[in-house]
Amino acid sequence: MNLIKVKDYAEMSQKAAEFIIDKVRSTPGLKLGLATGGTPVGTYQKLIEDHQNNKTSYHDVVTFNLDEYIGLSGENKNSYRFFMNNKLFNHIDIEKSNTFIPRGDVEDIISECRKYEELISKHGGVDLQILGIGGNGHIGFNEPGTSFDTKTHVVNLADSTIQANARFFNSMEEVPTQAITMGISSIMKSKEILLLISGEGKREAMKQLLHGKISEEFPASVLNTHPAVTIIADQAALAD
Repeated sequence: MNLIKVKDYAEMSQKAAEFIIDKVRSTPGLKLGLATGGTPVGTYQKLIEDHQNNKTSYHDVVTFNLDEYIGLSGENKNSYRFFMNNKLFNHIDIEKSNTFIPRGDVEDIISECRKYEELISKHGGVDLQILGIGGNGHIGFNEPGTSFDTKTHVVNLADSTIQANARFFNSMEEVPTQAITMGISSIMKSKEILLLISGEGKREAMKQLLHGKISEEFPASVLNTHPAVTIIADQAALAD
């Protein structure tokens, strides 16, 4: 693992954007894996600013998102499709037809899992996967106890994850309890991984990632076995 230490969230976002921009410019037809949640928002904003100011083009980039809530359509403001359109895709020159996110509103979710896995393989796999980390060590929506062998699958969200997501919804009753997510095996097939970690709330996760044992009870620990992982973490996350 390559650890890049930064001062704060703003510097993390800037460094991450620079890392991604370099890959976009140097790798024609880059296959980029994307994450949602609060951590990458600043990075996406920096990508937009660079696109507007420096004309970095995403016309030939293909993206694959990690996950989507089951039961939400892409038009729902709390869906990850809506999130990605709003936070990134609508503001750069990427072809929307080249942006792939699992569909959470289909009748046959198991078939959707299989199709998504096949879609990634059809495009030759992910070149660079962006990840965040949950306080319990989840990556994507792969909660503690998830097998390292999993491909794209349906997950029941942990109570801690549901509670963390509640701030985006009007009431607890609206918070989805299931999601479709790229599996740990799928994530690990990415040629390169960029992990973003920020804030005091991620201190324990950061500590366990760097110094704990590799275990399915802490899903992110599997990243220690990947040959090309870069972590960008701020001082608050690295306080221990």
